[in-house]
Amino acid sequence: MGDAGSVGYPYAVTVGADSARVLFLRCSELWLLDLADGTRRRVGAGPVDAYATDRDARIAALVRGGELFRADLTEGTVVRVGTAGPAHDARPDPTGTRIGYLTEPHGAASLHVSGPDGDRLLAGEPGNAWREHGGTIAWGVPGASAGEFGRTRGWWWAPDGSQILAVRSARTVSLHLLDLDHGWVDVHWDRETYPHLAQVRWAGGGPLITVLRRMQQHGLVLSVDPRTGETQVHAELADARWVEPIPGTPRHLPDGRVLVGGELAHDGFDARCLFADGSLLTPPGLYVRRVAGTLPRADGPAGSPDLIVEGSLGDPAVREIFRLRTSLGGGGPELQRIAALGAGEQVTVGGDVLIAGDRVWHAGRLISLGDPPPSPSAAPVLERVTDRRLSAGVLYPAGHVAGTRLPVLVTMGEGPGRQQVLADPRAWRERQRWADSGFAVVSIDSRGTPGVAPSYEKAVHRRTADVMLGDQADALRALHGKHPDLDLGRVAARGAGLGGWLAAMAVLRRPEVFHRAVAREPVLDWADLPAAFAERYLGDRNDSPDVYAHHSLRESGGSPDVLLVGAELAGFPSRPAATFEEELTFLDGW
Repeated sequence: MGDAGSVGYPYAVTVGADSARVLFLRCSELWLLDLADGTRRRVGAGPVDAYATDRDARIAALVRGGELFRADLTEGTVVRVGTAGPAHDARPDPTGTRIGYLTEPHGAASLHVSGPDGDRLLAGEPGNAWREHGGTIAWGVPGASAGEFGRTRGWWWAPDGSQILAVRSARTVSLHLLDLDHGWVDVHWDRETYPHLAQVRWAGGGPLITVLRRMQQHGLVLSVDPRTGETQVHAELADARWVEPIPGTPRHLPDGRVLVGGELAHDGFDARCLFADGSLLTPPGLYVRRVAGTLPRADGPAGSPDLIVEGSLGDPAVREIFRLRTSLGGGGPELQRIAALGAGEQVTVGGDVLIAGDRVWHAGRLISLGDPPPSPSAAPVLERVTDRRLSAGVLYPAGHVAGTRLPVLVTMGEGPGRQQVLADPRAWRERQRWADSGFAVVSIDSRGTPGVAPSYEKAVHRRTADVMLGDQADALRALHGKHPDLDLGRVAARGAGLGGWLAAMAVLRRPEVFHRAVAREPVLDWADLPAAFAERYLGDRNDSPDVYAHHSLRESGGSPDVLLVGAELAGFPSRPAATFEEELTFLDGW
């Protein structure tokens, strides 16, 4: 099939803790990079749906069409493993001895373990006889609201492979420690007060979890005793609007301290920060997006590696990799830039290896997982506008001649919590097609988007539509001063999902600014969204029905200038589907 570099971009990257091997998917095939000699090879034949490895990436569990395979990455063998049913979310234990997996992940999911002593059910309550309050009981799946907090897993191996920590989803979500000899204990916390299990991590020390109140204005970081299931509070998280834990935290540092992600809003700080047992590690200007892991520090004390952090420093359009010192010194936080991150790239760390996209840093050298994709020709002009320094980008048609007035298409992205303005041409590829159709394409990251400061993100609390649309209108006026070719007498908007909702709201609420819109599969009512997401932005619907009504398309009247695609609502033209050309015709019908 050719060299690895010719068959797609790497993703789902794993680095062994011994720094010897890197695993990654490319076009759904599993590939291995041997870091000793730089060679690459496929693992097995054919596509895989998912994979996971042991600690050192010596053993991999592959799932292909519900079938489970065990790959020995040092011997080069791949063997099918018998299972109790179609396998999902299969993971070897850290020692590579056993493989855990789920069956029926969309129903009464059960957790099984396959190993030297055969295949056995570790936890599960299948069948209609095991229903609780009318709902199916599932083991090992993330749970209903987990995705709203970025938690994609529902079970975890102990570092020594002797236990499994598993979620039980029924009327509520609970957490349990399962011994491989069938003993088990519950993890104890006040689940009535803190129903949201936002984060779970077990890698060194005991398990660490983050739990939140229903309205997400208060949370606890808890350590779990793996013998008894009792918990101890390590930190409290609080905000009058909502708490937003930092991905990759909490975690144990090698010196025993617990790393917690939080926010600081006094003494010159308005930032997402990192703390180790209460001591601040990050400088004021750094916006921490994610903690990827740790790398050893050549000149540092034993047990005090550097943190590898994804974040932004000064410009929210630029995501970068930073190296952050964890050992406490008298000179304050010590931060080192490593490299910029492209759109969609995420950092993976293991042993003394760091990977971002196709780039691999190891033993003082930079190598590649394969040829990177070709860079697109999109070249947006990035700006910071208004006194709020809103991030904005303007994309012109190829070959645009200055002095030629252009209608404006404002893209609304995916709604609050998502950035559009990124300093990477790859992020603008789809928007270039609209620009080449005759628009000046404008994207604006209004308040409510990450990358600037917590106060910037949370200004939309309970007034999301008004704040975001006000920022969009103000930014358009400010951009016109720098880009006089923008014809503000012809402004269209386009978006999908919550972006579609916002595009429709733009015409309904600000018709003096926005004149036409296409809303693809728009959210018609915030009450239709998962409760954990809607309540974060608008609060409790039972306490504030007026806030939800103010944000509902169903209660905002209709408009012939808003085309709904994939949704129907009285007063709006609608279509079940629309091609690019059909959308263009509607948007260009001034």
